[in-house]
Amino acid sequence: MSVVKINVITVPPDRQARFEERFRGRAGAVENTPGFEWFELLRPQEGTDQYLVYTRWSSEAAYQAWQSSQDFDRAHSGGGDSLAPAAAQSSHLWSYEVLESAGPRPAQEERPAQKSQA
Repeated sequence: MSVVKINVITVPPDRQARFEERFRGRAGAVENTPGFEWFELLRPQEGTDQYLVYTRWSSEAAYQAWQSSQDFDRAHSGGGDSLAPAAAQSSHLWSYEVLESAGPRPAQEERPAQKSQA
């Protein structure tokens, strides 16, 4: 059963552009990690300064392997001189197990109405 990790990152308004720039410049190493299923960066719309970094994994073990990898360390080191840290005020991690999931259903082919024979 898949697991979801949501990193809740508080970023003051004056640092949000830099934060988003940092994510646009990310290496994308997570996409090649065994057990990785999905990534999304969610921008707050109103009433909060908290960004959500959503990742989905095939298992808790897959996530733990990523978290203890060198790629994870590089991805979270701030990017060195070329990609300065975004200076988030705080962050915390939410963890969930996926119980149900749904997506759009494929469109059904329209069938012509059948005429009844009387």
